[in-house]
Amino acid sequence: MSTSPQLTCSALSFAWPDGSVVFEDFQLAVGPGRTGLVGVNGSGKSTLLKLLAGALTPTGGKTNAVGEIGYLPQDAALDTGLRVDQALGIAAARAALLAVEAGDARAEHFAAIGDDWDVEERSRATLDQLGLGHIGLDRTIGEVSGGECVLLRLAALLLARPSVLLLDEPTNNLDLYARGRLYEAVDAWSGVLVVVSHDRELLDLVDRIADLRDGEVTWYGGNFSAYEEALAVEQEASIRMVRVAESDVQRQKRELADAQVKLARRKRYGQKMWDTKREPKTIMQERKRQAQVSAGKHRIMHTAKLAEARIRLDEAVEAVRDDDEIRIELPATQVHSGIGVLRLFELELRYGARATGEFAIHGPERIALVGRNGAGKTTLLRTVAGELAPVSGEAEALVPTRFLPQRLDVLDDALGVAANVKRFAPAATDNEIRARLARFLFRGARANQPVGTLSGGERFRASLAALLLAQPAPRLLMLDEPTNNLDLASVRALTGALGAYRGALVVASHDVPFLESIGITRWLALDGELRDTTVEEVRVGLPSRDQS
Repeated sequence: MSTSPQLTCSALSFAWPDGSVVFEDFQLAVGPGRTGLVGVNGSGKSTLLKLLAGALTPTGGKTNAVGEIGYLPQDAALDTGLRVDQALGIAAARAALLAVEAGDARAEHFAAIGDDWDVEERSRATLDQLGLGHIGLDRTIGEVSGGECVLLRLAALLLARPSVLLLDEPTNNLDLYARGRLYEAVDAWSGVLVVVSHDRELLDLVDRIADLRDGEVTWYGGNFSAYEEALAVEQEASIRMVRVAESDVQRQKRELADAQVKLARRKRYGQKMWDTKREPKTIMQERKRQAQVSAGKHRIMHTAKLAEARIRLDEAVEAVRDDDEIRIELPATQVHSGIGVLRLFELELRYGARATGEFAIHGPERIALVGRNGAGKTTLLRTVAGELAPVSGEAEALVPTRFLPQRLDVLDDALGVAANVKRFAPAATDNEIRARLARFLFRGARANQPVGTLSGGERFRASLAALLLAQPAPRLLMLDEPTNNLDLASVRALTGALGAYRGALVVASHDVPFLESIGITRWLALDGELRDTTVEEVRVGLPSRDQS
Protein backbone atom coordinates (compact mmCIF):
# COMPACT_ATOMS: atom_id res chain seq x y z
CA MET A 1 0.00 0.00 0.00
CA SER A 2 1.30 3.45 -0.91
CA THR A 3 2.20 5.68 2.05
CA SER A 4 1.77 8.90 0.08
CA PRO A 5 -1.06 11.24 1.12
CA GLN A 6 -4.37 10.31 -0.48
CA LEU A 7 -6.45 13.13 0.98
CA THR A 8 -5.13 16.70 1.00
CA CYS A 9 -6.12 20.30 1.66
CA SER A 10 -3.97 23.03 0.11
CA ALA A 11 -4.28 26.64 1.35
CA LEU A 12 -7.92 25.85 2.16
CA SER A 13 -10.14 28.71 3.31
CA PHE A 14 -13.79 28.66 4.25
CA ALA A 15 -16.16 31.22 5.77
CA TRP A 16 -19.89 31.11 6.41
CA PRO A 17 -22.20 33.61 4.66
CA ASP A 18 -22.23 35.81 7.79
CA GLY A 19 -18.45 36.25 7.42
CA SER A 20 -17.36 34.01 10.30
CA VAL A 21 -14.11 32.29 9.29
CA VAL A 22 -13.71 28.56 9.91
CA PHE A 23 -10.47 27.90 8.01
CA GLU A 24 -7.81 30.17 6.57
CA ASP A 25 -4.81 28.87 4.61
CA PHE A 26 -5.49 25.43 6.10
CA GLN A 27 -3.17 22.55 5.20
CA LEU A 28 -3.84 18.82 5.63
CA ALA A 29 -2.40 15.58 4.30
CA VAL A 30 -3.91 12.21 5.25
CA GLY A 31 -2.41 8.90 4.21
CA PRO A 32 -3.75 5.33 4.27
CA GLY A 33 -5.06 3.96 7.54
CA ARG A 34 -7.62 5.05 10.11
CA THR A 35 -7.52 8.65 11.37
CA GLY A 36 -9.60 9.95 14.28
CA LEU A 37 -10.40 13.66 13.90
CA VAL A 38 -11.04 15.24 17.32
CA GLY A 39 -11.54 18.77 18.62
CA VAL A 40 -13.93 20.83 20.70
CA ASN A 41 -17.43 21.62 19.43
CA GLY A 42 -17.27 24.48 16.95
CA SER A 43 -13.66 23.76 15.87
CA GLY A 44 -14.84 22.81 12.37
CA LYS A 45 -14.61 18.99 12.29
CA SER A 46 -17.93 18.38 10.52
CA THR A 47 -17.32 21.37 8.24
CA LEU A 48 -13.94 19.91 7.25
CA LEU A 49 -15.50 16.54 6.35
CA LYS A 50 -18.13 18.32 4.24
CA LEU A 51 -15.39 20.25 2.43
CA LEU A 52 -13.41 17.05 1.81
CA ALA A 53 -16.54 15.28 0.56
CA GLY A 54 -17.49 18.16 -1.75
CA ALA A 55 -20.71 18.91 0.16
CA LEU A 56 -19.37 22.44 0.78
CA THR A 57 -17.34 24.64 -1.57
CA PRO A 58 -14.18 26.29 -0.22
CA THR A 59 -13.90 30.07 -0.39
CA GLY A 60 -10.24 29.59 -1.25
CA GLY A 61 -7.69 26.83 -1.86
CA LYS A 62 -8.65 23.29 -2.76
CA THR A 63 -9.09 19.72 -1.58
CA ASN A 64 -7.94 16.62 -3.43
CA ALA A 65 -8.53 12.89 -3.01
CA VAL A 66 -6.94 9.90 -4.71
CA GLY A 67 -9.89 7.71 -5.67
CA GLU A 68 -13.59 7.89 -4.83
CA ILE A 69 -14.86 9.32 -1.55
CA GLY A 70 -17.60 7.75 0.53
CA TYR A 71 -19.19 10.14 3.05
CA LEU A 72 -21.50 9.32 5.95
CA PRO A 73 -22.84 12.64 7.27
CA GLN A 74 -24.09 13.22 10.78
CA ASP A 75 -27.82 12.58 11.29
CA ALA A 76 -28.68 12.42 7.57
CA ALA A 77 -32.12 10.88 7.16
CA LEU A 78 -33.23 8.50 4.42
CA ASP A 79 -36.54 8.84 2.61
CA THR A 80 -38.88 6.49 4.45
CA GLY A 81 -40.53 5.52 1.16
CA LEU A 82 -37.33 4.11 -0.34
CA ARG A 83 -36.81 0.38 -0.66
CA VAL A 84 -33.69 -1.04 0.95
CA ASP A 85 -32.15 -1.88 -2.44
CA GLN A 86 -32.68 1.75 -3.51
CA ALA A 87 -30.98 3.01 -0.35
CA LEU A 88 -28.07 0.68 -1.09
CA GLY A 89 -27.80 2.02 -4.65
CA ILE A 90 -28.29 -1.39 -6.26
CA ALA A 91 -31.92 -1.15 -7.40
CA ALA A 92 -31.13 -0.59 -11.10
CA ALA A 93 -28.54 -3.41 -11.31
CA ARG A 94 -30.84 -5.74 -9.35
CA ALA A 95 -33.81 -5.01 -11.61
CA ALA A 96 -31.64 -5.60 -14.68
CA LEU A 97 -30.44 -8.94 -13.27
CA LEU A 98 -34.00 -10.05 -12.65
CA ALA A 99 -34.94 -9.04 -16.21
CA VAL A 100 -32.01 -10.99 -17.73
CA GLU A 101 -32.85 -14.04 -15.61
CA ALA A 102 -36.41 -13.80 -16.96
CA GLY A 103 -35.05 -13.96 -20.52
CA ASP A 104 -34.98 -10.23 -21.40
CA ALA A 105 -31.63 -9.77 -23.20
CA ARG A 106 -31.88 -6.08 -24.08
CA ALA A 107 -28.55 -4.21 -24.10
CA GLU A 108 -29.61 -1.65 -21.49
CA HIS A 109 -29.94 -4.42 -18.90
CA PHE A 110 -26.36 -5.60 -19.50
CA ALA A 111 -25.19 -1.97 -19.33
CA ALA A 112 -26.93 -1.53 -15.97
CA ILE A 113 -25.30 -4.69 -14.61
CA GLY A 114 -21.80 -4.01 -15.96
CA ASP A 115 -19.39 -6.37 -14.18
CA ASP A 116 -21.53 -6.50 -11.05
CA TRP A 117 -23.25 -9.84 -11.60
CA ASP A 118 -22.96 -10.76 -7.93
CA VAL A 119 -24.39 -7.46 -6.65
CA GLU A 120 -27.26 -9.11 -4.77
CA GLU A 121 -24.97 -11.64 -3.06
CA ARG A 122 -22.50 -8.90 -2.11
CA SER A 123 -25.33 -6.77 -0.78
CA ARG A 124 -26.67 -9.54 1.40
CA ALA A 125 -23.15 -10.36 2.64
CA THR A 126 -22.55 -6.69 3.53
CA LEU A 127 -25.91 -6.44 5.31
CA ASP A 128 -25.10 -9.63 7.22
CA GLN A 129 -21.66 -8.23 8.17
CA LEU A 130 -23.39 -5.19 9.72
CA GLY A 131 -26.01 -7.26 11.53
CA LEU A 132 -28.76 -6.39 9.03
CA GLY A 133 -29.20 -9.82 7.49
CA HIS A 134 -32.81 -9.92 8.67
CA ILE A 135 -33.71 -6.88 6.55
CA GLY A 136 -35.03 -7.84 3.12
CA LEU A 137 -33.97 -5.86 0.06
CA ASP A 138 -37.62 -5.17 -0.80
CA ARG A 139 -38.53 -3.68 2.58
CA THR A 140 -38.97 0.09 2.92
CA ILE A 141 -36.86 2.41 5.05
CA GLY A 142 -39.93 3.32 7.07
CA GLU A 143 -39.93 -0.24 8.45
CA VAL A 144 -36.43 -0.04 10.00
CA SER A 145 -35.15 1.79 13.09
CA GLY A 146 -33.00 4.92 13.11
CA GLY A 147 -29.90 2.95 14.06
CA GLU A 148 -30.52 0.47 11.25
CA CYS A 149 -30.79 3.42 8.84
CA VAL A 150 -27.29 4.53 9.84
CA LEU A 151 -25.93 1.03 9.19
CA LEU A 152 -27.79 0.88 5.85
CA ARG A 153 -26.08 4.10 4.78
CA LEU A 154 -22.74 2.58 5.79
CA ALA A 155 -23.60 -0.60 3.87
CA ALA A 156 -24.27 1.51 0.76
CA LEU A 157 -20.84 3.11 1.12
CA LEU A 158 -19.09 -0.26 1.60
CA LEU A 159 -20.82 -1.65 -1.50
CA ALA A 160 -19.58 1.32 -3.55
CA ARG A 161 -15.99 0.39 -2.56
CA PRO A 162 -14.62 3.94 -2.15
CA SER A 163 -10.90 4.55 -1.64
CA VAL A 164 -11.60 7.14 1.06
CA LEU A 165 -14.26 6.81 3.75
CA LEU A 166 -15.40 9.82 5.81
CA LEU A 167 -17.58 9.14 8.87
CA ASP A 168 -19.16 11.91 10.96
CA GLU A 169 -20.36 10.70 14.39
CA PRO A 170 -21.36 7.28 12.98
CA THR A 171 -22.31 5.74 16.35
CA ASN A 172 -25.01 8.32 17.10
CA ASN A 173 -28.33 6.52 17.64
CA LEU A 174 -26.70 3.07 17.47
CA ASP A 175 -27.34 0.53 20.22
CA LEU A 176 -24.47 -1.52 21.64
CA TYR A 177 -25.05 -4.40 19.20
CA ALA A 178 -25.02 -2.06 16.19
CA ARG A 179 -21.97 -0.22 17.52
CA GLY A 180 -20.14 -3.52 17.75
CA ARG A 181 -20.90 -4.21 14.09
CA LEU A 182 -19.67 -0.77 13.10
CA TYR A 183 -16.48 -1.24 15.14
CA GLU A 184 -15.82 -4.47 13.22
CA ALA A 185 -16.31 -2.70 9.87
CA VAL A 186 -13.95 0.12 10.87
CA ASP A 187 -11.36 -2.33 12.20
CA ALA A 188 -11.42 -4.21 8.90
CA TRP A 189 -11.15 -1.08 6.71
CA SER A 190 -7.96 -1.10 4.62
CA GLY A 191 -8.18 2.21 2.75
CA VAL A 192 -8.15 5.81 3.96
CA LEU A 193 -10.63 6.47 6.75
CA VAL A 194 -11.29 9.70 8.66
CA VAL A 195 -13.78 9.50 11.49
CA VAL A 196 -15.19 12.27 13.68
CA SER A 197 -16.56 10.80 16.89
CA HIS A 198 -16.97 11.22 20.64
CA ASP A 199 -17.08 7.41 21.02
CA ARG A 200 -13.93 6.38 22.89
CA GLU A 201 -14.21 2.73 21.89
CA LEU A 202 -14.40 3.67 18.21
CA LEU A 203 -11.49 6.12 18.52
CA ASP A 204 -9.39 3.43 20.15
CA LEU A 205 -9.53 1.54 16.82
CA VAL A 206 -7.75 4.27 14.82
CA ASP A 207 -4.07 4.41 13.91
CA ARG A 208 -3.56 8.13 14.59
CA ILE A 209 -5.34 11.14 16.02
CA ALA A 210 -5.65 14.51 14.24
CA ASP A 211 -6.41 17.21 16.82
CA LEU A 212 -8.15 20.18 15.15
CA ARG A 213 -7.68 23.32 17.23
CA ASP A 214 -7.65 27.01 16.28
CA GLY A 215 -7.70 26.19 12.58
CA GLU A 216 -4.68 23.87 12.66
CA VAL A 217 -4.17 20.11 12.99
CA THR A 218 -1.71 18.54 15.42
CA TRP A 219 -0.92 14.87 14.81
CA TYR A 220 -0.55 12.17 17.46
CA GLY A 221 0.46 8.60 16.67
CA GLY A 222 -1.62 5.79 18.13
CA ASN A 223 -5.24 5.57 19.21
CA PHE A 224 -7.28 7.85 21.47
CA SER A 225 -5.95 6.38 24.70
CA ALA A 226 -2.38 7.04 23.54
CA TYR A 227 -3.44 10.57 22.51
CA GLU A 228 -4.84 11.28 25.98
CA GLU A 229 -1.60 10.09 27.59
CA ALA A 230 0.49 12.27 25.25
CA LEU A 231 -1.79 15.21 25.89
CA ALA A 232 -1.47 14.79 29.66
CA VAL A 233 2.34 14.85 29.34
CA GLU A 234 2.12 17.99 27.15
CA GLN A 235 -0.21 19.69 29.61
CA GLU A 236 2.06 18.89 32.55
CA ALA A 237 5.07 20.30 30.67
CA SER A 238 3.09 23.39 29.64
CA ILE A 239 1.98 24.04 33.22
CA ARG A 240 5.61 23.73 34.39
CA MET A 241 6.65 26.24 31.72
CA VAL A 242 3.97 28.65 32.97
CA ARG A 243 5.39 28.41 36.50
CA VAL A 244 8.94 28.99 35.22
CA ALA A 245 7.78 31.94 33.10
CA GLU A 246 5.84 33.43 36.04
CA SER A 247 8.96 33.18 38.23
CA ASP A 248 11.02 34.84 35.50
CA VAL A 249 8.54 37.73 35.23
CA GLN A 250 8.67 38.26 39.00
CA ARG A 251 12.50 38.16 38.94
CA GLN A 252 12.65 40.70 36.12
CA LYS A 253 10.25 42.95 38.03
CA ARG A 254 12.49 42.78 41.11
CA GLU A 255 15.63 43.47 39.06
CA LEU A 256 13.95 46.45 37.40
CA ALA A 257 12.87 47.79 40.80
CA ASP A 258 16.39 47.26 42.23
CA ALA A 259 17.94 49.03 39.25
CA GLN A 260 15.55 51.97 39.69
CA VAL A 261 16.48 52.22 43.39
CA LYS A 262 20.22 52.25 42.54
CA LEU A 263 19.73 54.86 39.85
CA ALA A 264 17.73 57.00 42.28
CA ARG A 265 20.59 56.80 44.80
CA ARG A 266 23.11 57.82 42.15
CA LYS A 267 20.90 60.73 41.17
CA ARG A 268 20.65 61.92 44.78
CA TYR A 269 24.45 61.62 45.17
CA GLY A 270 25.04 63.61 41.99
CA GLN A 271 22.62 66.30 43.09
CA LYS A 272 24.38 66.50 46.46
CA MET A 273 27.77 66.93 44.75
CA TRP A 274 26.28 69.65 42.53
CA ASP A 275 24.74 71.45 45.48
CA THR A 276 28.00 71.42 47.53
CA LYS A 277 30.15 72.32 44.48
CA ARG A 278 32.83 69.80 45.55
CA GLU A 279 34.04 69.26 41.97
CA PRO A 280 34.51 71.56 38.97
CA LYS A 281 31.29 72.33 37.08
CA THR A 282 32.44 70.75 33.82
CA ILE A 283 33.28 67.46 35.57
CA MET A 284 29.93 67.40 37.37
CA GLN A 285 28.06 68.09 34.12
CA GLU A 286 29.91 65.23 32.39
CA ARG A 287 29.11 62.89 35.31
CA LYS A 288 25.47 63.93 35.18
CA ARG A 289 25.35 63.24 31.43
CA GLN A 290 26.99 59.83 31.88
CA ALA A 291 24.60 59.00 34.73
CA GLN A 292 21.61 59.88 32.57
CA VAL A 293 22.94 57.76 29.70
CA SER A 294 23.65 54.87 32.09
CA ALA A 295 20.22 55.23 33.70
CA GLY A 296 18.57 55.16 30.30
CA LYS A 297 20.48 52.05 29.26
CA HIS A 298 19.66 50.26 32.51
CA ARG A 299 16.00 51.19 32.26
CA ILE A 300 15.78 50.08 28.62
CA MET A 301 17.64 46.80 29.36
CA HIS A 302 15.52 45.80 32.37
CA THR A 303 12.28 46.95 30.72
CA ALA A 304 13.14 44.87 27.65
CA LYS A 305 13.94 41.83 29.80
CA LEU A 306 10.63 42.23 31.61
CA ALA A 307 8.78 42.53 28.30
CA GLU A 308 10.51 39.39 26.98
CA ALA A 309 9.64 37.52 30.18
CA ARG A 310 6.00 38.53 29.80
CA ILE A 311 5.97 37.33 26.18
CA ARG A 312 7.38 33.96 27.31
CA LEU A 313 4.68 33.80 29.98
CA ASP A 314 1.95 34.58 27.43
CA GLU A 315 3.28 31.85 25.13
CA ALA A 316 3.44 29.36 28.00
CA VAL A 317 -0.11 30.18 29.09
CA GLU A 318 -1.35 29.83 25.50
CA ALA A 319 0.18 26.35 25.31
CA VAL A 320 -1.97 25.22 28.24
CA ARG A 321 -5.36 24.00 27.01
CA ASP A 322 -8.18 26.00 28.49
CA ASP A 323 -11.11 23.63 28.01
CA ASP A 324 -13.32 25.06 30.75
CA GLU A 325 -15.43 22.77 32.89
CA ILE A 326 -18.91 23.42 34.20
CA ARG A 327 -18.82 24.05 37.95
CA ILE A 328 -22.22 24.48 39.57
CA GLU A 329 -24.15 23.73 42.73
CA LEU A 330 -27.82 22.76 42.54
CA PRO A 331 -29.01 22.23 46.13
CA ALA A 332 -32.64 23.05 45.22
CA THR A 333 -32.82 19.86 43.13
CA GLN A 334 -32.17 17.58 46.10
CA VAL A 335 -34.51 14.65 46.71
CA HIS A 336 -34.15 12.78 50.00
CA SER A 337 -33.56 9.07 49.92
CA GLY A 338 -36.72 7.01 49.71
CA ILE A 339 -38.97 9.77 48.38
CA GLY A 340 -40.97 8.51 45.40
CA VAL A 341 -40.36 10.43 42.17
CA LEU A 342 -41.96 8.22 39.49
CA ARG A 343 -44.61 5.49 39.45
CA LEU A 344 -45.46 3.24 36.49
CA PHE A 345 -48.46 0.90 36.77
CA GLU A 346 -49.49 -1.69 34.18
CA LEU A 347 -48.17 0.66 31.53
CA GLU A 348 -48.54 -0.13 27.85
CA LEU A 349 -46.84 2.25 25.43
CA ARG A 350 -47.40 2.97 21.79
CA TYR A 351 -45.63 0.52 19.49
CA GLY A 352 -46.02 -2.34 21.99
CA ALA A 353 -43.55 -1.85 24.86
CA ARG A 354 -44.87 -2.48 28.39
CA ALA A 355 -44.08 -2.08 32.07
CA THR A 356 -46.07 -4.91 33.64
CA GLY A 357 -47.03 -4.58 37.29
CA GLU A 358 -45.73 -1.60 39.23
CA PHE A 359 -42.38 0.13 38.79
CA ALA A 360 -41.28 2.82 41.21
CA ILE A 361 -38.25 5.12 41.16
CA HIS A 362 -37.15 6.87 44.34
CA GLY A 363 -34.83 9.80 44.90
CA PRO A 364 -32.01 10.21 44.32
CA GLU A 365 -31.70 7.07 42.16
CA ARG A 366 -29.72 7.33 38.92
CA ILE A 367 -31.34 5.13 36.31
CA ALA A 368 -29.80 3.98 33.04
CA LEU A 369 -32.50 3.10 30.51
CA VAL A 370 -31.00 0.76 27.92
CA GLY A 371 -32.24 -1.39 25.06
CA ARG A 372 -31.93 -2.05 21.36
CA ASN A 373 -32.86 0.58 18.78
CA GLY A 374 -36.62 0.71 18.38
CA ALA A 375 -37.33 -0.86 21.79
CA GLY A 376 -39.35 2.18 22.94
CA LYS A 377 -36.96 4.07 25.26
CA THR A 378 -37.78 7.48 23.78
CA THR A 379 -41.48 6.62 23.77
CA LEU A 380 -41.31 5.78 27.49
CA LEU A 381 -39.56 9.06 28.35
CA ARG A 382 -42.01 11.10 26.27
CA THR A 383 -44.91 9.33 27.97
CA VAL A 384 -43.55 10.13 31.44
CA ALA A 385 -42.97 13.74 30.31
CA GLY A 386 -46.63 13.98 29.28
CA GLU A 387 -45.89 14.40 25.56
CA LEU A 388 -47.54 11.07 24.65
CA ALA A 389 -50.56 9.36 26.15
CA PRO A 390 -50.12 5.69 27.11
CA VAL A 391 -52.21 3.04 25.41
CA SER A 392 -53.22 1.89 28.88
CA GLY A 393 -52.01 2.04 32.47
CA GLU A 394 -50.43 4.91 34.35
CA ALA A 395 -47.18 6.91 34.25
CA GLU A 396 -47.15 9.37 37.14
CA ALA A 397 -44.32 11.78 37.94
CA LEU A 398 -44.52 12.66 41.65
CA VAL A 399 -42.07 15.58 41.65
CA PRO A 400 -41.24 18.48 39.28
CA THR A 401 -39.88 16.85 36.12
CA ARG A 402 -37.91 18.03 33.11
CA PHE A 403 -37.13 16.15 29.89
CA LEU A 404 -34.33 16.89 27.41
CA PRO A 405 -35.05 15.13 24.09
CA GLN A 406 -32.48 14.08 21.50
CA ARG A 407 -33.55 16.85 19.13
CA LEU A 408 -32.80 19.63 21.69
CA ASP A 409 -35.92 21.57 20.71
CA VAL A 410 -36.77 22.98 24.15
CA LEU A 411 -35.28 26.41 23.35
CA ASP A 412 -36.41 29.26 21.10
CA ASP A 413 -33.78 29.70 18.36
CA ALA A 414 -34.58 33.41 17.93
CA LEU A 415 -33.90 34.27 21.59
CA GLY A 416 -30.57 34.60 23.36
CA VAL A 417 -29.39 32.04 25.92
CA ALA A 418 -30.29 34.24 28.92
CA ALA A 419 -33.73 35.05 27.50
CA ASN A 420 -34.42 31.33 27.04
CA VAL A 421 -33.46 30.57 30.63
CA LYS A 422 -35.79 33.40 31.71
CA ARG A 423 -38.67 31.49 30.08
CA PHE A 424 -38.01 28.57 32.44
CA ALA A 425 -37.29 30.73 35.51
CA PRO A 426 -39.53 33.83 35.18
CA ALA A 427 -39.06 34.88 38.82
CA ALA A 428 -35.24 35.00 38.59
CA THR A 429 -33.56 38.39 38.08
CA ASP A 430 -31.35 39.10 35.09
CA ASN A 431 -28.28 39.22 37.36
CA GLU A 432 -29.15 35.86 38.92
CA ILE A 433 -29.59 34.25 35.50
CA ARG A 434 -26.32 35.64 34.17
CA ALA A 435 -24.39 34.60 37.29
CA ARG A 436 -25.69 31.05 36.94
CA LEU A 437 -25.12 30.94 33.18
CA ALA A 438 -21.49 31.94 33.73
CA ARG A 439 -21.05 28.62 35.53
CA PHE A 440 -22.34 26.91 32.38
CA LEU A 441 -19.60 28.80 30.46
CA PHE A 442 -21.95 31.44 28.95
CA ARG A 443 -20.21 34.59 30.14
CA GLY A 444 -20.74 38.22 29.20
CA ALA A 445 -21.93 38.69 25.63
CA ARG A 446 -22.11 34.91 25.12
CA ALA A 447 -25.23 34.88 27.31
CA ASN A 448 -26.98 37.05 24.69
CA GLN A 449 -26.01 34.90 21.71
CA PRO A 450 -29.07 33.66 19.78
CA VAL A 451 -29.58 29.95 20.35
CA GLY A 452 -29.97 29.38 16.61
CA THR A 453 -26.30 30.34 16.08
CA LEU A 454 -24.87 27.93 18.69
CA SER A 455 -22.87 24.81 17.85
CA GLY A 456 -24.33 21.42 18.77
CA GLY A 457 -22.38 21.21 22.02
CA GLU A 458 -23.20 24.80 22.97
CA ARG A 459 -26.87 24.24 22.25
CA PHE A 460 -26.88 21.17 24.46
CA ARG A 461 -25.18 23.12 27.26
CA ALA A 462 -27.72 25.95 26.95
CA SER A 463 -30.63 23.47 26.98
CA LEU A 464 -29.24 21.71 30.04
CA ALA A 465 -28.77 25.07 31.80
CA ALA A 466 -32.37 26.07 31.07
CA LEU A 467 -33.72 22.83 32.53
CA LEU A 468 -31.48 22.68 35.60
CA LEU A 469 -32.06 26.37 36.45
CA ALA A 470 -35.83 26.11 35.90
CA GLN A 471 -38.36 27.07 38.58
CA PRO A 472 -39.45 24.97 40.33
CA ALA A 473 -36.16 23.08 40.35
CA PRO A 474 -36.49 19.68 38.65
CA ARG A 475 -36.36 16.77 41.09
CA LEU A 476 -36.55 14.24 38.23
CA LEU A 477 -34.42 14.87 35.15
CA MET A 478 -34.78 12.69 32.04
CA LEU A 479 -32.20 12.77 29.23
CA ASP A 480 -32.51 11.00 25.87
CA GLU A 481 -29.14 10.07 24.28
CA PRO A 482 -27.42 13.15 25.77
CA THR A 483 -23.93 12.42 24.40
CA ASN A 484 -25.02 12.37 20.76
CA ASN A 485 -23.20 15.14 18.84
CA LEU A 486 -21.08 16.13 21.85
CA ASP A 487 -17.31 16.26 21.67
CA LEU A 488 -15.34 14.64 24.47
CA ALA A 489 -14.76 17.96 26.27
CA SER A 490 -18.53 18.57 26.24
CA VAL A 491 -19.17 15.06 27.57
CA ARG A 492 -16.82 15.85 30.47
CA ALA A 493 -18.72 19.11 31.04
CA LEU A 494 -22.02 17.20 31.04
CA THR A 495 -20.62 14.71 33.54
CA GLY A 496 -19.58 17.61 35.79
CA ALA A 497 -23.02 19.21 35.57
CA LEU A 498 -24.81 15.96 36.39
CA GLY A 499 -22.40 15.48 39.30
CA ALA A 500 -23.88 18.65 40.84
CA TYR A 501 -27.46 17.53 40.25
CA ARG A 502 -29.07 16.23 43.47
CA GLY A 503 -32.33 14.82 42.14
CA ALA A 504 -33.37 11.56 40.49
CA LEU A 505 -31.98 10.95 37.03
CA VAL A 506 -33.15 8.77 34.13
CA VAL A 507 -30.79 8.59 31.14
CA ALA A 508 -31.50 6.67 27.94
CA SER A 509 -28.15 5.99 26.30
CA HIS A 510 -26.03 3.42 24.49
CA ASP A 511 -22.83 5.02 25.82
CA VAL A 512 -21.87 2.68 28.67
CA PRO A 513 -18.62 4.48 29.67
CA PHE A 514 -20.60 7.72 30.02
CA LEU A 515 -23.33 6.03 32.05
CA GLU A 516 -20.75 4.56 34.41
CA SER A 517 -19.08 7.98 34.78
CA ILE A 518 -22.28 9.61 36.13
CA GLY A 519 -22.76 7.11 38.95
CA ILE A 520 -25.67 4.98 37.69
CA THR A 521 -27.26 3.13 40.62
CA ARG A 522 -29.84 1.05 38.72
CA TRP A 523 -29.97 -0.36 35.19
CA LEU A 524 -33.34 -0.86 33.47
CA ALA A 525 -33.68 -2.66 30.14
CA LEU A 526 -36.59 -2.14 27.77
CA ASP A 527 -36.87 -5.06 25.36
CA GLY A 528 -40.60 -5.46 25.02
CA GLU A 529 -40.93 -5.49 28.81
CA LEU A 530 -39.31 -3.07 31.25
CA ARG A 531 -37.08 -5.03 33.63
CA ASP A 532 -34.08 -4.64 35.90
CA THR A 533 -30.74 -5.67 34.43
CA THR A 534 -27.01 -5.32 35.14
CA VAL A 535 -24.18 -3.47 33.45
CA GLU A 536 -22.56 -6.85 32.72
CA GLU A 537 -25.63 -7.96 30.77
CA VAL A 538 -25.68 -4.62 28.96
CA ARG A 539 -22.06 -5.02 27.89
CA VAL A 540 -22.66 -8.54 26.58
CA GLY A 541 -25.53 -7.19 24.51
CA LEU A 542 -29.24 -7.18 25.18
CA PRO A 543 -31.40 -9.40 22.98
CA SER A 544 -33.43 -7.82 20.22
CA ARG A 545 -37.19 -7.55 20.52
CA ASP A 546 -37.53 -10.42 18.05
CA GLN A 547 -35.32 -12.60 20.28
CA SER A 548 -36.94 -11.68 23.58
